[in-house]
This record gives sequence, structure tokens and C-alpha cells, in this order.
Amino acid sequence: MTSTNRDTSDLSHLTTLKLVQKSLKRDIPLEESLNALLKILARDMEYVRAFMVIMDPKTENLKLSLTYSPTQVEDVTYSPGRGIIGRVFDSGESITIHRLSDDSEFLNKAFGRSEEELKKLGFICVPVLNRHSDHSEVIGALSVDVPLIPADDMAAHCQFLEVVAGIIAGHVAQLQEEMATQNHMLSQGMMNSGLDTAPPKDFVAASKAMRMVLRQSSQVAPSRATALLRGESGTGKELLADAIHKASPRADKPLIKLNCAALPSELIESELFGHQKGAFTGAFQTKRGLFEVADQGTLFLDEIGELSLDAQAKVLRAIQEKEIQRVGSEQTITVDVRLICATHQPLEELLEKGLFREDLYYRINVFPIFIPPLKERREDILPLAEHFLAEFTEEYSKEVKRISTPAIELLVMYHWPGNVRELKNCMERAVLLCEEQVIRTYHLPPTLQSAESSATGTNLSFGEAVAKFEQELLIDSLKQTGGNMLQSARDLRVSYRIVNYKVKKYNIDVKKYSQSKSKSKRRNDI
Repeated sequence: MTSTNRDTSDLSHLTTLKLVQKSLKRDIPLEESLNALLKILARDMEYVRAFMVIMDPKTENLKLSLTYSPTQVEDVTYSPGRGIIGRVFDSGESITIHRLSDDSEFLNKAFGRSEEELKKLGFICVPVLNRHSDHSEVIGALSVDVPLIPADDMAAHCQFLEVVAGIIAGHVAQLQEEMATQNHMLSQGMMNSGLDTAPPKDFVAASKAMRMVLRQSSQVAPSRATALLRGESGTGKELLADAIHKASPRADKPLIKLNCAALPSELIESELFGHQKGAFTGAFQTKRGLFEVADQGTLFLDEIGELSLDAQAKVLRAIQEKEIQRVGSEQTITVDVRLICATHQPLEELLEKGLFREDLYYRINVFPIFIPPLKERREDILPLAEHFLAEFTEEYSKEVKRISTPAIELLVMYHWPGNVRELKNCMERAVLLCEEQVIRTYHLPPTLQSAESSATGTNLSFGEAVAKFEQELLIDSLKQTGGNMLQSARDLRVSYRIVNYKVKKYNIDVKKYSQSKSKSKRRNDI
């Protein structure tokens, strides 16, 4: 390898390491984060495939857990000491193979590599070590298939992957702990796999991230375990809590909800645990708390990070001992409540500041589910908008049928600081304002219009705004008529000459809409 090539390779390695570290800092589920990391490795380092095996604490075998591969993956396990991966796990040392077809110990279990592929690929496998103060423990192995490359390049890639394995070791250890928790819950009948559960009604999830959220919710729903829903305000935590409750054995029992940020701290304890008559000024009669009301059912505590330390201690006792005491009473009341908690706050920072009890944190963090913000799952924006359009069209008895293309572009471009809640409010407003069959840009809130102006760095003049409106109407009509300008002229109640002039003025490709209509018809015919 020449000096220039080596410098370029080192720079590539460093750039990829930065991307690896960035992918692990995102507030998303571990499995999804590590899968994204494998994709980065394969894409940036030109690996054919990248995959990770993790030691299953229950069976003590290596389970193929995470993959990025162009071919279908089989569900396989590896035994320590057997094959290349098993040897790496046993020895804690990396192994490289220049050509797969030359190594008789390579098992080729997971990906069904052809004979031709085995002749064209090399293989690198490095251990993932969980380092303790006095020893290191092999908890998995990171492997890649590489095109045939010189021995020096193979060694450089091996060293690079060893660095990556060191970076991700803590995350892999945490994922291994989650596997152990799920194994225990499965063995105790506390949960089932939930992989084939249909999405809950009114829950729109087109993106991979939200499908992962639904998968996790369906896994935890049948259990008694406490779920902790994390994510920004407006991402749908309350809706997800509804879905978890409805899929649980307690579905026919009450689901009681409390937003802990909606009441002052002095009233929270009375609301949660109830009070006796005369317990404090204004306590004119005995009142049952929400833990009592939710007995045999589910209690959803939204914004649990807002609870005072005293209230946290009593919630902890209710979880651990299944007992509560009303304010002003010494009598204990037994309750059986399944708890679902939610927060948009970083509880770990509250722990460090002494604002959240560590013991309560570990009690409610049994099964965390991270809901990503809407700006990180833009594939969900249009399906959600169309869902809300149908909902409000029916509610307000409107004839609105669709969203125009420019309006869709505005919706997708916007950063949605209020997440799904803001999108829902936006679509409700648009439906109320709309007096035709199509939602257009001027039906959307001014915040979306200004967002577009900010993105382009300009403010539209009156003439530009009129021109944009004309263009939007014309494109919308051409899409409906399949590029038929004569029909568009009739629909818009103008002459063909004007439509033809505007098409040329705005440089609109009419053929594109003719093809679009043809493809749409073929899809409908199929």
C-alpha cells in the first residue's frame, strides 16, 4: 500500500468512526442503533455484508442478532469453539481469512454464500469485549465479508474493526441484558413474542423506526412488566399506552391516566393515593386515589419526571409492596395495578441532579420504548396527514378528498417541533378552512409557510405568490387529467391557449403527468 493510499484509507476510517459514534448517540432503541451502525460500516468501508453475533445468556451459544446483508438471513446460532466465529469467541482473538473457499473451518451457516461467492470474498471476525476492572469478557463477535484485498489492507481493516468493537462493547452488553430480561419474562409466561400482532387501530406507522416501536409494544403488552415510554412531547406516547393496555390481559379493566405535570405537587399525592375526610383544608369528604380506581387495570403516569421525591417514594412502595395509604390515613390498601410511565425528560440527568430516585428509575425502566420525533421519521408524515384528513373530513362532514402536491412538499419539509400532535392540529385547521376538494398550501398554518421561506432564504413578493398559486393549480389539474391540457382548460374554466401559455411559462413537463396517470391506472388494474 502506497503512502498516499494509506493516508486516504486512514482518513476514510476516521470519517467512518465519527459516523459510528454519532449513530450510537441517537436516542433510539439499541437494536435499531446498532443495525444502523452495521449499515454505515458496509456502505462506507465497502464491505459486502456486516453482522454481529451476541452470546445468549440463557443458552450460552452465540446468536446471530444483527445483520446488514444483501441476501436473506437465516436464524442460526454458533457454538463456542466451532467454526471461525466460535474460535474468536473462545480465544478472544481476531481472525482474518484472505479467501473463504480456502478455509475448511468456515461454516457458512447464515447467508448461504455460493461457491462462486466463497472464492471472491475474504472474512474478518473480531471479538466484542466487555471490559471489567479485573478481566475482560467476550460477549459477542463483529464480522464482515470483504472483497479480495491484499494482506496489508486486510490487517488494517481488522485493526479498524477492533476499534469499532471497543466503541460498541457497552451497547452490546446492554442489548445482551435486554435479551436476558426478555428470556426471563418469556420463561415466566410474562410475555409472548408478539411479532405477528397487527398494528393497533388509528396507529399509523410507515417508517422502520415506528414499526420497531410497535413490535416492542406488542412484546411487552401481554406481560405485567412496567413499560417506560420515552420521546418528545406530541410523539404519541399516550396513544401507545392505550395500545399496550388494549393488547394486555387487563384490557377489560380500566385504563386510568394522569399527567403528573398538570397538577401542583401538593395535590399529586391526593390524586394518586386518595385522602381521608379532614386530612387537609378543603378535604370535605373521603376520596379514592387513582391507584385504587385502577385496581386490576392499568395506570398511565405521563411526565413521571415531574413527580416530587415524596410522591416518587410512595409510587415506589405501591409498585413494590402493592400497598398504598390515603393522605391522612394509617390504613394500608392493597392494589394490583399494571404501570405504564412516560416522560420527555432525560431521567438520567435528573438522577445525577438528585431530582429522581434511582430505585424508582430501575423499577420503571424494565422495558423502555423510545418513540422518535416526527422529523426523524419523515416517511410517517404523509400517511399521518392523510389519516387525519380522513378523520376530520368525516367529523366535519366535508368533501375534502386529498392534499395537493405543493402542500405535501410543505408538510414534509417542515421540522414539526410539536410532532404528531402539531401535525394533527394543522390538518384539522386545514380541513376547516378548505372550501374545495383539495388541501392547498394556503390552507396550511403560517408557520409552515414561513418555514418554507426560511428554507429558501427568500420572501415571496405578491407577484411570485400569485405565480406559485397558478402553477400549483395547473399542476394539480394536469395530474388529474393525465396531462390532457384541453381537459384541464375546461376544468379550470380558461381557454386552451392560456393553459398552453402557462405550461410553457412555468416550464411544466406535461408528459410526466401523462405517464404518472398511466402508471396509476396500471396499479389500479392490477
